[in-house]
Amino acid sequence: MVMILQLQRLNGLARYPSMAPQIPKNREKAPRIVCLQTQTAPSRTQRIMESISMSEEAGGAGGAYSYNALKRLDRIWSNMCSPTAMQETQQVVSTVPGLFSKSNMADKAVGTFDVVVCGGTLGIFIATALSAKGLRVSIVERNALKGREQEWNISRKELLELVEIGILVEDDIEEATAVKFNPNRCGFENKGEIWVEDILNLGVSPAKLIEIMKRRFLSLGGVIFDGCSLSNICIYEDAAVLQLVDGGLVSSRLVIDAMGNFSPVMKQIRHGRKPDGVCLVVGSCARGFKRNSTSDVIYSSSSVKKFGRSEAQYFWEAFPAGSGPSDRTTYMFTYIDPQPESPRLEELLEEYWNLMPEYQGVTLDSLEILRVVYGIFPTYRDSPLPAAFDRVLQFGDASGIQSPVSFGGFGSLTRHLARLSAGIYEAISGDFLDSYSLSLLNPYMPNLSASWLFQRAMSAKKESNVSPDFINELLHANFQSMQRLGDPVLKPFLQDVIKFGPLTKTLGLVMLTKPQILPSIFKQVGIPVLLDWSGHFFMLGYYTFLSTFMDPVIRPLLNVFPSKMKYEWKRHLEAWKYGSGLDYKL
Repeated sequence: MVMILQLQRLNGLARYPSMAPQIPKNREKAPRIVCLQTQTAPSRTQRIMESISMSEEAGGAGGAYSYNALKRLDRIWSNMCSPTAMQETQQVVSTVPGLFSKSNMADKAVGTFDVVVCGGTLGIFIATALSAKGLRVSIVERNALKGREQEWNISRKELLELVEIGILVEDDIEEATAVKFNPNRCGFENKGEIWVEDILNLGVSPAKLIEIMKRRFLSLGGVIFDGCSLSNICIYEDAAVLQLVDGGLVSSRLVIDAMGNFSPVMKQIRHGRKPDGVCLVVGSCARGFKRNSTSDVIYSSSSVKKFGRSEAQYFWEAFPAGSGPSDRTTYMFTYIDPQPESPRLEELLEEYWNLMPEYQGVTLDSLEILRVVYGIFPTYRDSPLPAAFDRVLQFGDASGIQSPVSFGGFGSLTRHLARLSAGIYEAISGDFLDSYSLSLLNPYMPNLSASWLFQRAMSAKKESNVSPDFINELLHANFQSMQRLGDPVLKPFLQDVIKFGPLTKTLGLVMLTKPQILPSIFKQVGIPVLLDWSGHFFMLGYYTFLSTFMDPVIRPLLNVFPSKMKYEWKRHLEAWKYGSGLDYKL
């Protein structure tokens, strides 16, 4: 910041008479009046971002690239970090007693549906799956329904799950895949590297994939209200009625909230409380990389670093991009608690410009920056989020079903879409749309809750009193052990699936080979977190037992159960299977 003393005639103030100080005509007797002006030099991040031509922003995480959008997100993050301020909560959903009469809104209704999906970026997938089952479905999307430019990284195995559901064919995968690469690296500060195949090794174009899904959805009779913002949802005994900002009304039997991490409905349910953990991500897609045939799934090039009054452990991901042979996307991310001293995204981007060239072995001047990417990914311990209202269900990131380690919303979607689409169809067919019945679709999953220990272990803490190198040592020990135990242990973990057997083997091997690391684990995560995690670990084993031995006993009996009982028990069996990770197959 530069402080400059100037006369009126300097700096062009005469162009703005109302802003210029008045100098008396008698200059000999008049005091010399000066203007004190503050000028702030634009940050390197601002200069870079404003030099890039921007396309129209898309919805969903990572869909905005502009500097103004960055500042908006930083204001949200600053409010989240405030010690006193609650996140802004709007009463979006309200329950109206008494029967709803359709005739009261027939003159205003723009449509009546079985399902309305709010949020189209990931919502288009569940909407298409339900349309394929014969339901009348619409999507309400605030922006134009299209995918972002930045690619989603995923494996072919995960995409094939969408083929099994019937909403894609394999040719669609080839059409949407922009780039393929192998092998993929995991490494931690010169402690050795682990290379794996077919993990996050496809770069899928969201723009192409969502356009494919959009065509399919419309061909199935789906309706899209894009450029429409949700105002409120009124819940009646026989319908949920959405009011749009423009005054239009949409009636539906079920509303699916797919509005992401900052869904206003989710905020209302959580009463605006702070998330329990956050992953901050910054990065860029740039042209000019000479070595560009492999990826980094997770890489750490340094130990914990001081960042103002806080500390941060930086991790990296890097993937070839489909826009050109020398184009590469690099991400820097850190796990952090929302505190007043936490770094802002723009501050992290300044760190990124300093550190990325050394990490990738390039100079910043040799690269052409195509896009700057950034995001805030909050998560809560009590996830997935149970339904709090009749006829309203959270889906995708809004439900918190994504891993608190990877925050991979699209990968989580592919894994759970078959289960959720089948369950939602049964709920609508049987009219099981009360909050309890819907909550069975977002059940407690011990393997998801057990992932919290890894997020805590990867978060730098000033008060933990452990070595700055501890996080890298712990991660290297875990990955080395998983590699020794083979793909049945390593691959599920890298695809966000925690299983009781592989986890037990990994922890046992770490304790045998690196017993000296145990005291630091207690210091890093704390006794309360370890005790809480022990309960989830026990339940992970219990769900594994139930799915392995009780499921085969109960499943043949389902067809003789009454319809409501059958619906509930099918959801319990799914919770055991998915909550123990036994849905995952190599």
